[in-house]
Amino acid sequence: MINTVVFDLGGVLINLNVPRCVENFKRLMGEDNVRNILGIDDEGEGVAAVSAATLQLMHDYEYGNISTEEFLNTLVAHCYAGTTIEDVRKAWLSMLDELPQERLDYIASLRKAGYKTYLLSNSNQMHWDPIYEQYNLPQYFDAIYASHHLHIAKPNKEIFDYVVRAAQIDSAHTIYVDDLDKNRAAGERYAGWKTCASVDELKTMLN
Repeated sequence: MINTVVFDLGGVLINLNVPRCVENFKRLMGEDNVRNILGIDDEGEGVAAVSAATLQLMHDYEYGNISTEEFLNTLVAHCYAGTTIEDVRKAWLSMLDELPQERLDYIASLRKAGYKTYLLSNSNQMHWDPIYEQYNLPQYFDAIYASHHLHIAKPNKEIFDYVVRAAQIDSAHTIYVDDLDKNRAAGERYAGWKTCASVDELKTMLN
């Protein structure tokens, strides 16, 4: 019997609009730099061949190894003359879309029914802060784990080991919801969790 659900955040709870973010950055730095510096293409998909510097920049920010100020300053340096820090901040935040209240209400209903619920997210400080504050995330979860706080990230084994230990999760009774195939595969392999790709799929599995 399932008694624990671990949720991803972006793409599962909050909707993302990566193509909109790409278009905003194209206006600030040009298409080539969007591909080379951000590592994403016109459709918002990851570019297969990106520079080591791009990989390191995104890795460092997602892992919380550099500050938002350092991240923004690096991006501004690749933008057209006259681009401000605030221009870049707005473009980065434009990736975030709505978080439907019905998804949070569903999590609240799971907790009321006796389920343990956890949040496990690869995130960054600039995206994290407005979501955390606007939606008061702690009221919906027994614990929250974010890559930029822990300095480890999915799909690496270390973050799954950490969450299982910290939350004392019984993996045999746990479902993990993540929209990315590689993260679900890691959850199955490293934590022994059952997995699904969306809240709608979770509802079907729990009914």
